[in-house]
Amino acid sequence: MEIHEIRYFLAVCQALNFTKAAEQCNVSQPALTRAIQKMEGELGGLLFSRERGNTHLTELGRLMHPHFEEVMARTVAARDSALRFLRLESAHLRVGVMSTIGPMRFVGFLNRFRADHGGIELTLSEAVASRLSVSLMAGEIDIAVMAQPEDFDERLRAEPLYRERFVVACPIGHPFERRNAITMKDMDGQTYLQRANCEFRDVLRERCESAGAYINRSYRSEREDWIQTMIAAGMGVCFIPEFSATHPGLVLRRVEEPEVVRSICLVTVAGRRWSPAVASFVQAIRRYAWPTGGDIEDTSDGSATG
Repeated sequence: MEIHEIRYFLAVCQALNFTKAAEQCNVSQPALTRAIQKMEGELGGLLFSRERGNTHLTELGRLMHPHFEEVMARTVAARDSALRFLRLESAHLRVGVMSTIGPMRFVGFLNRFRADHGGIELTLSEAVASRLSVSLMAGEIDIAVMAQPEDFDERLRAEPLYRERFVVACPIGHPFERRNAITMKDMDGQTYLQRANCEFRDVLRERCESAGAYINRSYRSEREDWIQTMIAAGMGVCFIPEFSATHPGLVLRRVEEPEVVRSICLVTVAGRRWSPAVASFVQAIRRYAWPTGGDIEDTSDGSATG
């Protein structure tokens, strides 16, 4: 049974006249009559009793009337929802963000995007890079913002957004505070607080070992805020991305010999068609002027700038 046939039926119910109903539906009366007859054939009985000057619903017609009204109402609601979605008036967007990306770096873009696309409801999901890749390919999220030291899966498309250096975070009063930069060799013997979700932890460990530096791992946590709080409390040092530092009590010093840098990327599924909301997000994040990192400067109060 076709939607237009149901529309014709409801028009006849309202007008109780086939000619007037055909005019309302902008079709010929024979076409409307054939549609009603087709419905009657499928249902196995008459929907209307047609007498000269007296067209009215049969018992079957009265029985089917509320069902057809509900079908039409749901159809109209679905079309309205689709139209609002395409106009970005009530669209939903699921964005995965790698758990080690600092919120202060990302919130400026989110604020701008919200101002420009107020009709898009955006949900942020935090996870490690490997989980985000799985979620992307499974369709659980639409877009991911993440980084990883190795190449991305060939089924994914990664576009670099900005580069971010790794720095050493230490507490105020630590010997590193008096240094402008830290080498991998300087990490030898340091009490280290391990960020469990750091996607570059193997790279950083290998760089330290290559330089002859062996660190003493004392604590491990998946919580970035806990690690930073423990550093500020004097419990150890840690490599962290320069834009991820949020605790005011951290001293940041750049790493050299060698420098370690990660590339934060916008990641989507290769070949997958984008919804209007996804296309708007991709266009906005490409245009956004991501601030570039400056030198980590020594300051008199022990804080750091980037």
